[in-house]
Amino acid sequence: MTTPSQQLRIVVIAPDTLNPDIEDEEAVEQAERSRLLRICLLENGYNIIAVLPTDTFLRERIAQLQPDLIVVDAESAARDSLEHVVMATRDERRPIVLFTNDEDTTHVKDAVAAGVTAYIVAGLAPDRIRPILDVALARFQHEQALRQELAEARSELQDRKVIDRAKGLLMQRRGLSEQQAFEQLRKSAMDRGLKLAEVAQRMLDAADLLG
Repeated sequence: MTTPSQQLRIVVIAPDTLNPDIEDEEAVEQAERSRLLRICLLENGYNIIAVLPTDTFLRERIAQLQPDLIVVDAESAARDSLEHVVMATRDERRPIVLFTNDEDTTHVKDAVAAGVTAYIVAGLAPDRIRPILDVALARFQHEQALRQELAEARSELQDRKVIDRAKGLLMQRRGLSEQQAFEQLRKSAMDRGLKLAEVAQRMLDAADLLG
């Protein structure tokens, strides 16, 4: 039986030091931590479809892979990694979870504002991975729903303004009452199989064209 975690397609953004110089102790430690993060994900049944560096091709690779979630493995260069990831997902938002051992949390607020769903410090314990990702996904879906509601509300408000302007134009030029103007717009929309706001906008565009 396939579990939700197995269905979830994850891209891991890892440091360039996955194969470090053994003389560089810091790079070796970072590579080992990165390896442990991926092991934790795999042990929890998650499907890692790619491990990518934060290079100039990141945006194209993410667009091609279409992951459900992005896990960022970052140390002291977290801000640089985040900048690449946020830019790469700007046109198509995805949940982003950042794991780091860098205890300098001064830029957490900026990271979350930029689009990071969860910012986890020292969170590599295997039993923490699943709840962290579950909460991150739930939060992302909630935020997306709020954004959709806001976009629809703005669109509805804009449609009302357009319809009101079209009604005013009909009232002024044809001497109609507000109700008569509305009925005429509605009939025109029904006859043409268009939305009321579309008919209103076409009328305003024609009026602007004719002067």
